[in-house]
Amino acid sequence: MPIEKILILEDNDIIRRSLEAQLHKRRFDVVGVSTLASAQEHLAKDTWDLVFVDVRLPDGEGTDLLRELQNRPVRPLVVIMTGHASVESAVTCMRNGAFDYLIKPFTADQIDITLKKAEDFIQLIKVNHYLSHEEAEETGYELLGRSSAMEGLRNLIRKVARTQATVLVQGESGTGKELVSRAIYRESPRANSPFIKVNCAAIPENLIESEFFGHEKGAFTGALNKREGRFELAHGGTILLDEISEVSPQVQSKLLRVLQERELERVGGNRTIKVDVRVIATTNRNLEESIARKEFRQDLYFRLNVVPILVPPLRERKEDILHLAEQFVQRFARKHGVRVNGINPTCRASLLTHSWPGNVRELQNVIERAVILCAEGEELSTELLGFIPKGSASSRATVDQLKTEDPNSPSPSNVDTLPKMILPLDQVEKRAILEALELCKGNRTHAARQLGISIRTMRNKLKEYGVVIGSDSELEGEE
Repeated sequence: MPIEKILILEDNDIIRRSLEAQLHKRRFDVVGVSTLASAQEHLAKDTWDLVFVDVRLPDGEGTDLLRELQNRPVRPLVVIMTGHASVESAVTCMRNGAFDYLIKPFTADQIDITLKKAEDFIQLIKVNHYLSHEEAEETGYELLGRSSAMEGLRNLIRKVARTQATVLVQGESGTGKELVSRAIYRESPRANSPFIKVNCAAIPENLIESEFFGHEKGAFTGALNKREGRFELAHGGTILLDEISEVSPQVQSKLLRVLQERELERVGGNRTIKVDVRVIATTNRNLEESIARKEFRQDLYFRLNVVPILVPPLRERKEDILHLAEQFVQRFARKHGVRVNGINPTCRASLLTHSWPGNVRELQNVIERAVILCAEGEELSTELLGFIPKGSASSRATVDQLKTEDPNSPSPSNVDTLPKMILPLDQVEKRAILEALELCKGNRTHAARQLGISIRTMRNKLKEYGVVIGSDSELEGEE
């Protein structure tokens, strides 16, 4: 429940007490005052979610308080109440930051509508604030693959998505468990509601309970304000518990309660908060083995494992490797502004014979690196992949497979006799510059310093390669 504490500033005793009674019935914490001075005192001592303010008061104007509240770093929503309404007054109040404008006398239904709008607005603001501080990740890509395993996975996702069931997605690192989770969310009835991700492995153990369930002001050192947890942010939507196996036993017991009762309490609080969320959890571990080692609660496992989904590793769907590689080549060629003319046959053979312990994520990273280092208008070659291909025997078998797909591919005997590639010096230079830029995360000054060249030389070389990073004016400023 985003709204908890409400302050009413109204000098009419009957209206104030009536509004207090309505809000108390809805289980809000409510305080009513009749003067600006009393309201400012309460606002200085505590944090409020919503303030009802009358315009005309014994010691001033409510609009003055409205303007004052807009300058606070943490400000409540303000609903203006007046018995002397006018279009000019309403426009002025809304321009000064009022959330709503009520004309007295108002009904209980009007208050209900205002409260619902305020709760939805507050949750939207908090979810957007959370999402704007998330790390930028390339998570918007669809599940790629033409193998029977991937078709079966997509069919299972479609069946599971339309339900409200808790889902446990299991698979090795890099297989795309988060993409599966997002696909379930996008095809579910909750697709227009929040999708909140919690990376359980990335949050320190002493903070994870606060991240999950939130905390009250003063709950611990540094808790200067009330904070909603991820479950509250996901209210009405879906929460992704990524790498759930990394959660401590203490937090596991509290997670179990949320899954069973759909309610929680913030750290340092005693208010029971109801939440309506769909839970999707992922793990790269065998949870049954973790249960045997007493590292994971069996009852929590049963609650999570309502619908299990196993994402197959890339080595078990080799027919997807080349399709994925071609998609990644197109994607990263656009991203980095490099023109790549496909993947040559020996490179295809190397891709198919590699074991891919890092699965799709490893393949994606290998292809991105190869695209960056590829000469303009050339094909990707084995030398650009960054790993040593397996022996010639397996390579020959793979080329036979490629031969059936591409009639222009060289025969196995030709592959064995292909000479080792000797790159021209200008290509070696280009590779060194692009690798330096990659290692320096696009910072041209640092890359030039590491290479022992001037910024002007770096600019000229980037123009020669057709690579655009920043603007010329920025480079001249670096000189």
